[in-house]
Amino acid sequence: MQYTGARILIEALIEQGVDTVFGYPGGAVLFIYDELYKHQDRIRHILVSHEQHAAHAADGYARSTGKVGVCLATSGPGATNLITGIATAHMDSVPMVAITGNVATNLLGKDSFQEVDITGISMPVVKHNWIVKDVNALAETVREAFIVAQSGRPGPVLIDIPKDITAIPGEWIPLRSGAKVKNIQSISANKLVAGIIPEGADQSEITAEEEILSARARRLTERNRRTTFTDEDLDRAVKFFREAKRPVIYAGGGVISSDACGELTEFAERLNAPVALSLMGIGAFPREHRLYTGLIGMHGTVASNKAVQKADLLITLGARFSDRVTSRADKFAQSARILHIDIDPAEVNKNVGAHAWIIGDIKLILTKLLKKIPQHLKTDWQGDIEKWKEKIPKAHHPGGSKLHPRLIIEETAKRLGYDAIVATDVGQHQIWTAQFYPFTRPRSFITSGGLGTMGFGLGAIMGAKVANPKRPAVLFTGDGSFRMNCGEMGTISNYKIPILIVIINNQVLGMVRQWQSLFYEERYSETILDRPPDFVKLAEAYGLKGYRAENEKTFIEALDNAMKDIASGLTALIDAQINRDEQVLPMVPGGKPIDEQIL
Repeated sequence: MQYTGARILIEALIEQGVDTVFGYPGGAVLFIYDELYKHQDRIRHILVSHEQHAAHAADGYARSTGKVGVCLATSGPGATNLITGIATAHMDSVPMVAITGNVATNLLGKDSFQEVDITGISMPVVKHNWIVKDVNALAETVREAFIVAQSGRPGPVLIDIPKDITAIPGEWIPLRSGAKVKNIQSISANKLVAGIIPEGADQSEITAEEEILSARARRLTERNRRTTFTDEDLDRAVKFFREAKRPVIYAGGGVISSDACGELTEFAERLNAPVALSLMGIGAFPREHRLYTGLIGMHGTVASNKAVQKADLLITLGARFSDRVTSRADKFAQSARILHIDIDPAEVNKNVGAHAWIIGDIKLILTKLLKKIPQHLKTDWQGDIEKWKEKIPKAHHPGGSKLHPRLIIEETAKRLGYDAIVATDVGQHQIWTAQFYPFTRPRSFITSGGLGTMGFGLGAIMGAKVANPKRPAVLFTGDGSFRMNCGEMGTISNYKIPILIVIINNQVLGMVRQWQSLFYEERYSETILDRPPDFVKLAEAYGLKGYRAENEKTFIEALDNAMKDIASGLTALIDAQINRDEQVLPMVPGGKPIDEQIL
C-alpha cells in the first residue's frame, strides 16, 4: 500500500500499541498533525501548553504503566524544548519515543528557519536516535525505536523526520502478525528482545516475535545475549549469601522496570536481609514489611544508612550507586562485600567497586537464585535494625500553629487510598513525600530522581492519569517548582483530567534555603519567593477549583472539598502554606559518610 510518510508514521505507532501521543504542532509536523486529525478515532493526541511537558507527560505515562510513552514536537525550538524532558527520562531509565519534525531534506545543514541538529543535540541523553531520509525506511525505524526504548535498560530514543519525508508516498507493509504484537508485549517485550523466553511461552508467540524483530533489532538481541549471566555467577552469589552474617539489600528502579517486586520480597525473606530503597526504588518493596528500612542516602533513614555501613554483604539490585546514595563513595559500605545485579554492564564498577556481579534481567536472575537458596538463612543483626528504626528526627513530628508537611501528605493519603498515583516535582516536598506517603505498590511514585527536574510534576501526573483513568492521582509540588509548569493547568482543564494538586508552599526555594541555613550562614541569596501569583486565583482562572489552607483545620476542610470536586470530574488545587524554615531530615552533609547524619 502506498501511503504518505505521515500516514506510515501513524500506522506504525498504532501497530506498536500506542493509544496516546502528547505534543504541540508546528510547521515541520503539519502533515503528521493532518493524519492525526484524520485518525483521531484510532489514536488520541493531547495538546500540551509547552513541549517540555509533552515529554514529561509521556514520561509519566511510561512510568505508571511500563509501556513506552510517546511525545511529538516540531523542528527547532519545539524539538529543543523536549530535551529537558528527554534527559529526565534518560537519567531514570524510562522508555520513551520522542518524534520531532525537521526542515525538508534539501534544507538540512543550511541554517534554515527553525532548523537545529536535534540528533546531535539529543545524542548524550538518548539510547539512540535516527534522522529518516528515506520514507521507505520510516516504518522500520519506528519499529526499531520501540524495541530499543524497551530492550535491556529502558530509556528514551528520538526519531527526527524531515518535512518532505512526511509528505511523499512510500510503501506501507504491515506486520504479518501485527495482531500478536500486544500479546507479545504483554508477556514482556523487554525480556523477549533481550533473548529471554519466559517459561510457558508457546511457539507461535516466539515466531511472532521473530517477525517483529528487524535485522538491526536482531543485532541488538545478540548484543544483549552476550551480557547474560552464567551458572558460575549464580553459584558465586549463593556462596556470598551463605557466608554473610549481616546482609543488606539496596534496591533501585531496575527492580520495578523488570517487574521483579514479588521476587524481591521473597528474596529478602529468604536471606532475612533488611531492604533499603533508592528514590527510584520506592514502591518496589512493601512499606509495612518488617524488613523494610526506608530510603537510603542523603535523606535516608537512620536504619537504612547504618545498616549499609555495618553490613558484611551489600546486594545491590537495579541501582547505580549515585552520589545521592553514597555521598563519599570511598566511605560507603566499607566493611561489606558488594554484589551488583543489574541489566546494564556499564554501571558495574562505575561509582563503587563490586566484588562480584551478575548482568541480566533482575526478575530472571532472582527467579534462578531463589531455586538455589534455602528457605531461611540466619543473620546476626540481633535487633540492631529495630533499634535504628526508632531513631526518628524531631522534625518528623507535627507541631506548632503552621501546617506540617507530614500531616498534609498523610491526610491526603488517607483519602486517596493505596491505589493512588503520586507525582512530585523536585525539592523538599519530594523527599517528604518519599518519607511520609505509605506507598505499597510499584509504579505509584512518579518523580525525577537522576536529573532532579523542577517543573516535572504537573506534566508527569497528567500523563500518568491519562494512562490510568480509574486510579486517583495527586501531585505534591512546591511553590518554586509549580511556577515552572503551571501553564499545564490549561491542558488539564481542557481535557477534564481530574487531579488533586497540593502545593506545599513555604514561599521559598526550600531545599536551597535549607542548605543556605546549614552551610551558608543564613545568607538567603535569591531563594525567597514571597511574590505573585496567587495560586488559588490562578487555578480559578484556568477553570479549576482552588483552596487555601494555613492550618490543620482549614487544610482538612480544603481536602474534603477537593475530594468532592475530583469525584465530580474536576481538578482541585490546594495552596497549603507551611513554615518556610521546615527542613528535610535526616540529612547527610556533603562529603560525609552516609551514617553521619543531621537529625
